[in-house]
Amino acid sequence: MAKKAKDKGKTAAGGTIALNRRARHEYHLGDRYEAGLALQGWELKAIRAGRANIGEAYAVVRDGELFLFGAQVTPLIQASSHVVADERRTRKLLLHRHEIDKLVGLVQREGYTIVPTALYWKGNKVKAELALAKGKQAHDKRDAAKDRDWQRDRQRLMRRHNPDA
Repeated sequence: MAKKAKDKGKTAAGGTIALNRRARHEYHLGDRYEAGLALQGWELKAIRAGRANIGEAYAVVRDGELFLFGAQVTPLIQASSHVVADERRTRKLLLHRHEIDKLVGLVQREGYTIVPTALYWKGNKVKAELALAKGKQAHDKRDAAKDRDWQRDRQRLMRRHNPDA
């Protein structure tokens, strides 16, 4: 007998939940890490409904643990009727001890910041992509915008001069 095809219409199978696009503009991004999130039930339901935002979020090390500050998960009215829901509560990030130790060292000694760049599904779990980041100066941001514009114009010129490609 043939095996049944798995349901491909699920939203919880590896899709992106939220992106922090401003992080690429504001910081020089370095190494990236994958961290789990300690969530409450109402938060998971709200995330499934697409109510997560990490535009203002950042990670901080406290007592040898990593915490996510400023991430917004707007509660669903029907899912959070029995609890007092704080949409900007501090959430614990779950990483291996050696990864936390490495991040602590880089943040304290070399002045890096830990910025979440994406929230996504991995199986039925919510994961956060964290990046080690250094802040950009205003002239760095202008240079990056100039390079981006030049790449766009270059692609346009290449398409115009080579129409069959």
